[in-house]
Amino acid sequence: MNIGPAQVRAALAEAYRGEWGAVFGTIVRLTGDWELAEDCAQEAFARALPAWEREGVPQKPGAWLVTAARHRAFDVLRRGTTERGKLAEAAALKADREPQPPGDERLRLVFTCCHPALPLESRVALTLRAVSGLTTREIARAFLVGEDTVSQRILRAKRKIAAAGIPYRVPPPGARAERLGGVLAVIYLMFTEGYAPSDGNTQRDSLAEEAVRLARLVAAEAPDEPEARGLLALLLLQHSRRAARLDAEGGLVTLDRQDRTRWDHALVAEGVALAREAVGAGGPYALQAAIAAQHALAPSAAATDWAAIVTWYDRLLALRANPVVELNRAVAVGMHEGPQAQLDAVDALGTSKKLAGNHAVPAVRADALRRLGRAREAAGVYRTAESIAPNRAIAQEYAKQAAVLEQMDEGNVPL
Repeated sequence: MNIGPAQVRAALAEAYRGEWGAVFGTIVRLTGDWELAEDCAQEAFARALPAWEREGVPQKPGAWLVTAARHRAFDVLRRGTTERGKLAEAAALKADREPQPPGDERLRLVFTCCHPALPLESRVALTLRAVSGLTTREIARAFLVGEDTVSQRILRAKRKIAAAGIPYRVPPPGARAERLGGVLAVIYLMFTEGYAPSDGNTQRDSLAEEAVRLARLVAAEAPDEPEARGLLALLLLQHSRRAARLDAEGGLVTLDRQDRTRWDHALVAEGVALAREAVGAGGPYALQAAIAAQHALAPSAAATDWAAIVTWYDRLLALRANPVVELNRAVAVGMHEGPQAQLDAVDALGTSKKLAGNHAVPAVRADALRRLGRAREAAGVYRTAESIAPNRAIAQEYAKQAAVLEQMDEGNVPL
């Protein structure tokens, strides 16, 4: 296919985004050498630009890139050593004429990068680098850490894989379900860090979008795993609201006040369909997706089926006790049965260590007090929530609520 330079660059950028993991993973599979794989994958993409400008974009760009990287690895191994083992690797590279399906390659790579023997922060960094092709600079920017920090995390992960002999493979059937949970947890962590960053920033769409892309990949490559579809559904439904979450000043707009016409309804439709497929298996991601789907299908907060949401939370808690889930259930109970029920439910949580310092606890309590007409108490509790809010947008929202209630308490605004 002969096209102009701009189109070649666009085709190469698309190939990088879609094929990096397969190219990188192929060389890891054939040589077991992660550093060599990175060098050869980079070299293949660098060679592609002039070759494609000269000869046109190949019909199968991914296959072209895998072949180029494999040839590069063969040349490096052949020239770089005379050791018997390395020569054998080079011979194997040359003999490998049957490329693996790219999905299989990427799935091996995801499972290896998310191996539980690796520290969690290294799993995340290595997955973004090896599977998604993000540079260390991009990863550092996403997590607001130094490039040296990211490089060290990736380097330590590669050394650990080599030293511990972590196999490059999808786990066997007996261990796959357990390991899949770790993979999904890494992806969910990425999304959460993009959707509600822990460092005080408002949101990082690019990181959330990358997590959605990885969730799509895993769901596509593991079609028999309902929790993979459940996680994808959950992320799609949450991501669909991103345009409505902030006001013009960057303040948080809570779900009940969001302009639902600004939601991405294509993502909503996809997420709801996936949630319906996955919920029958009753896994935690699927149940959370079912709750998100109830919100997504309601025309307004008032018209939401809160009884159904309480039921989904009860099923979720039956799987695993979790004070954060209990707090969310308290909100649903309050919307279904009234503010006193919400206040009773949040007070019943007591002093859970997992909720210590969590801004949502005073915020949920303040909301119940506000709805009960106890303006002065509610304002004070909102101020507490403001003081421990994790980012500026959330703090602004609590401050705004508190200011309105303080004015009401002073008689400046009618109750």
